[in-house]
Amino acid sequence: MTRPSSTLPFPLRLGCVDTGSNAIRFLAVEFTAPGRHTVLDYERVPIRLGHQVFLRGRLDPRTMDATTQAFRSFKERFDSLGITRFRAAATSAVREARNGAQLVERIFRESGIRLEVITGAEEARLVHRAVASRIDLSGGKWVLADLGGGSVEVSLLDDAGMLWSESHTMGSVRLLEELSQAEHEPGRFRQLLDEYVSVLRIPAPAKYWTPSGFIATGGNIDELSNLAAAPEDEGGVRHLPVADLDRLIHLLTRLSYQERIDRLKLREDRADVILPAATVYLRLARETGAETILVPQVGVKEGLILDLMDTLTAEDGGEQIALTQLRQSAVLLGRRFMFDETHGLHVADLSLRLFDLLQELHGLGRRDRQLLMAAAILHDIGLFISFKRHHKHSLYLIHRSELPGLTPTENLIVGNVARYHRKNHPQPHHDDYMKLSPEDRVRVDQLSGILRLADALDSQHRQVVKEIHLEARGLDLDLGLVVEGDFMLERWAVAKKKGLFEETFGYRISIREMTPTE
Repeated sequence: MTRPSSTLPFPLRLGCVDTGSNAIRFLAVEFTAPGRHTVLDYERVPIRLGHQVFLRGRLDPRTMDATTQAFRSFKERFDSLGITRFRAAATSAVREARNGAQLVERIFRESGIRLEVITGAEEARLVHRAVASRIDLSGGKWVLADLGGGSVEVSLLDDAGMLWSESHTMGSVRLLEELSQAEHEPGRFRQLLDEYVSVLRIPAPAKYWTPSGFIATGGNIDELSNLAAAPEDEGGVRHLPVADLDRLIHLLTRLSYQERIDRLKLREDRADVILPAATVYLRLARETGAETILVPQVGVKEGLILDLMDTLTAEDGGEQIALTQLRQSAVLLGRRFMFDETHGLHVADLSLRLFDLLQELHGLGRRDRQLLMAAAILHDIGLFISFKRHHKHSLYLIHRSELPGLTPTENLIVGNVARYHRKNHPQPHHDDYMKLSPEDRVRVDQLSGILRLADALDSQHRQVVKEIHLEARGLDLDLGLVVEGDFMLERWAVAKKKGLFEETFGYRISIREMTPTE
């Protein structure tokens, strides 16, 4: 990862590779300023990685050969354009393939490009970044559907970021593969499609407000809006009436695969998947009650480029945006499991205060601070299952959920930190702890030690601790606390739960009450 800088040399060239389930997209751009760029080179390579994966769970050898060859070509083009900063991401096909890691390793060995396998939530976050560059999202909450070959990510978003995201294994290629036996019987194929997608729902929080609009992204909706001659506004956003999409579906149902190619001029690798895709979009549009679908004609590749630029230019403001988005996502996940929001947020604030006061001691970075905050907010969500062993339930729920912007490893770190907010310290026989690298296990030890202290300081869930101060005396750390109300239970809890911190850092913890004027 390139270190952020506010003095980047412009013009600046960046690149990306979006490795989807239906095709691979190569993009190279030149920025003249952080918000302005032109396309230098673009190619869509029709390699269907999802073929066989969604039925047999493995990438076939010929597809892996073709993908590796494509990446060698991409690296040569990056080199010829003088591009040294780029990002490559893979979505559901590689994510689900049992031999996906083998492909990632081979691509790196033969091309030097590190292919990152991203989660559905991260995919949705990248698409949100691209959409926000085309559509003014301020003043409302929107439903976004991003359909790829292997999955559809349905999200709620506003101008600040992702509010909620769910990934469904219902992409266009996957639907085609799973319903392939009925593919040559148009009537039956359409009926099966309708039944298959009928389970799709928009995320639950959208039930509590009327969405400002429905936004759809992906190559298929771009093509559908083109077939419908949907009008395009000055920002490059097409406005596709839902009624027109419905009529297109009836037309596509009547046409054979070859007729879609001959009469509609569709590419071969688009003609077969466009009907399943259209059916998914129609289902979701009707779920939102939208009459018009906004089609910004951007996707993961634009999100990768813009996100890379954000990373290169981010200073404290950029870090604060990331922190705010992760905080918002964690709160919404907590609400899904009816957590004590006031307690979670207060423990998060106490954790961040302790993290900052102890910076010289632990030496952890900004990303660790963000992971601690997420774990602190969510540490008690396991209570949704039961009080007994709720710390383990919290790990289970976090690990099997997706927080936008976190890698799978980071998600597991957050779950482990939450798991160790009480009861046993990390042990070599704890499976989810041992899945982490030795370095990440040390991070879990450190962050869990801090979280235990913060949680102890709100044992009554009454937010009696208002301020924390720190004074170091040799190997003793004196925490000065400004409190309002009875503090007896918190004092007892700190004495009981400080052990992991003291074992990890080698310092003794003591606390004393202070007045606000001290």
